[in-house]
Amino acid sequence: MLNPVEGEIFCVDKPLRLTSFAIVKRVRGVLRSHLNHYNLKVGHAGTLDPLATGVLIIVTGHATKRIEELQSGVKEYIAHIRLGETTPSFDLETEVDATFPWEHITREQVEQVLKQQFTGSIEQVPPAFSACKVDGKPAYKLARRGQDVSIQPKTLVIDEIELLECRLPDIVVRVVCSKGTYIRALARDIGLALGSGAHLTGLRRTRVGEVSVDQCQSLDALLEELHDQQYVSPEQAEQERVERERSENRARALKMKEKRNKHNKQ
Repeated sequence: MLNPVEGEIFCVDKPLRLTSFAIVKRVRGVLRSHLNHYNLKVGHAGTLDPLATGVLIIVTGHATKRIEELQSGVKEYIAHIRLGETTPSFDLETEVDATFPWEHITREQVEQVLKQQFTGSIEQVPPAFSACKVDGKPAYKLARRGQDVSIQPKTLVIDEIELLECRLPDIVVRVVCSKGTYIRALARDIGLALGSGAHLTGLRRTRVGEVSVDQCQSLDALLEELHDQQYVSPEQAEQERVERERSENRARALKMKEKRNKHNKQ
């Protein structure tokens, strides 16, 4: 039986165009209706943009305390990048706002730039169309109103970056990176480093920590499974939790007593 109150972890292959919050909302709605428990916590470990797909970890109940731990793991992405064009959001959320020459770029130049400038510790300015806070407000809300947004650069680590395909002006790159890396901003910076412009045309997160995309299920499959599951009731979950804590407290007390007795004998 599932025990969402104590905590469950679900791995979803996020579909295109849905926000991470929308997926959390749908999972939470199903769980709350089955449990008749409308204070159940449900969250996710690491946001994916609406135009990205791939690994999204959904966490419930007391396991939400592990979100920071889960989202701190190394992440892997497959990024599709178009050179020679930029957009304000650095992806397809907004229209192309400028074009640049790209004909001078070769595969060898791309590989060299990736290796020399985008491997190891790098400085990155997050996109204005992001959840980074500016004066206490998400930057994307200000950007969508046409306001100028100033965000300080952050230090990130790119563990691996590999050119998978090169059909200029389009390239496909595999990126293994630390938490907090914006692949849209990486696309922007790659374009600049190549003496052109660039924006993201597709993004798939293939790994978060130990969870790979082939371990994930579709959102529809998860929701169907949740409808068919049996659940530990909130009351039973709380009772089991109290009993477990009592048992752990007794074990700790016994261990401390044994330690004191051992010290006194010495």
